[in-house]
Amino acid sequence: MLGVNLGRVGFLAEAERDDLDRVVDRVVTRAYDVEERMTLDVLVHSGGKLVHTDWALNEAAVQKISPERMLEVVLEIDGRPVTGFGCDGIVCATPTGSTAYAFSAGGPVVWPEVEALLMVPISAHALFAKPLVTSPTSILAVEVQEGGSPSGVLWCDGRRTVPLPSGARVEVRRGAVPVRLARLHHASFTDRLVAKFALPVAGWRGAPA
Repeated sequence: MLGVNLGRVGFLAEAERDDLDRVVDRVVTRAYDVEERMTLDVLVHSGGKLVHTDWALNEAAVQKISPERMLEVVLEIDGRPVTGFGCDGIVCATPTGSTAYAFSAGGPVVWPEVEALLMVPISAHALFAKPLVTSPTSILAVEVQEGGSPSGVLWCDGRRTVPLPSGARVEVRRGAVPVRLARLHHASFTDRLVAKFALPVAGWRGAPA
């Protein structure tokens, strides 16, 4: 996969729309490197049955539908409950997704070489509502509470949606198949981070010689 920025940040993008001719030439001559990124496999259970499967590169987000009411959820990691609260949603993300929706929700930036899964609450009404970083082999689950909690919706990479009735359960784990990204530039992740977010680094002197 090769990203072309058609928006604003475009963190995975290797080129702008004005560079398409040059990009095509690089692809035809195979003048690029390949980088593998972790994905997510997503399972939705409702009424004791598996009702939907999906995948994501950036994140799987469980969100409320009703603007008037919070979504009541319980978070689970590796088969054990962690905490429950009312919130606007929960973002389960890969390191790639750590600079996307999870970042906007207050999650940490995770370098792509660090294999991990993230669980980031959105506007949670609780004292313990911090982002969680788990092992890449962990299984994350978000349960929409039965009775009193409005229904929610699952978004995969902000593109595909699945309705979540009261009592639904969403399980997220490391995807079986990674995504392969074509890289035209050799910039480090740190340099990409600074450039994409226009971070202020004036005054940096570097390590002494």
